[in-house]
Amino acid sequence: MQPVPRPLAPTYQQRTWTLPEDAVVHHGTVEDAARVLRGLTVTALTGAGVSTDSGIPDYRSPESPPRNPMTYQQFVGDEAFRRHYWARNHVGWQHVHRTYPNAGHRALAALEERGVVHGLITQNVDLLHEDAGSRHVIDLHGRYDRVVCLQCGRVVSRAHLAQRLEALNPRFLDEVLAGGLSVEDVEIAPDADAVIERTSHFVPAPCEFCGGVLKPEIVYFGETVPRERVDRAYAMVDEADALLVAGTSLTVMSGLRFVRHASKAGKPVVIVNRGETRGDPLATVKVDAGVSETLTRLAELL
Repeated sequence: MQPVPRPLAPTYQQRTWTLPEDAVVHHGTVEDAARVLRGLTVTALTGAGVSTDSGIPDYRSPESPPRNPMTYQQFVGDEAFRRHYWARNHVGWQHVHRTYPNAGHRALAALEERGVVHGLITQNVDLLHEDAGSRHVIDLHGRYDRVVCLQCGRVVSRAHLAQRLEALNPRFLDEVLAGGLSVEDVEIAPDADAVIERTSHFVPAPCEFCGGVLKPEIVYFGETVPRERVDRAYAMVDEADALLVAGTSLTVMSGLRFVRHASKAGKPVVIVNRGETRGDPLATVKVDAGVSETLTRLAELL
């Protein structure tokens, strides 16, 4: 079979989407999904729905409140936006740092250990797949635990930056957590962003090497996923017999392109997600159910 041509890397954009009324969706059970995948090697593609049971919210589930995530253009173009982001992140990243893998993460790691899962592409930045034991992971949208300078390209750990931000803003956390609150009591948005409003007095830290602007090593809305990372992800899809999608609405092209790629190559596609996804018409089987329990049961059946 000739390889399917790979499109240029799209930007990671926030969009609204609804399933067309005439779309044909092949709904099924976890047993149906197991029958499709049994005996095949699988590449997994995961999104925020895999991590919600670990206490990290998503953007688009039916229970999620409306959110307006910061775009790449806002971050690089406006100092006030950057100050607002780093103030919220200074609180929120500590919540993500204290989260643990759930049953869904562990199920995928177990399937990799048994040779069923060939590799895993995640749109999440929380590193919970790695914490659960998955070894062949592509962090498509980056990692919350690293920070990059947009001027000199130096990368430092988020923990190191936290020490610098604490020194620059010694009373900020006390103000946010006044009244006996803990980090766990503050509402956390996706991508390690805490929901706090008063941030105008926060002092961000410049790059300690060149004085440039620091940015989390996370792909923002409106930013392009690095080409090399996209190519590795396409190769991971190509090297397996089937694609298993879990916990993502596939609203943005950043993840949907891999579903389209697998479908064009004639590979079975199984989608596990509570609610509609943009890839449903391409699925061999769509399981509309909770991610953690479904992946756990799937690991038992394969």
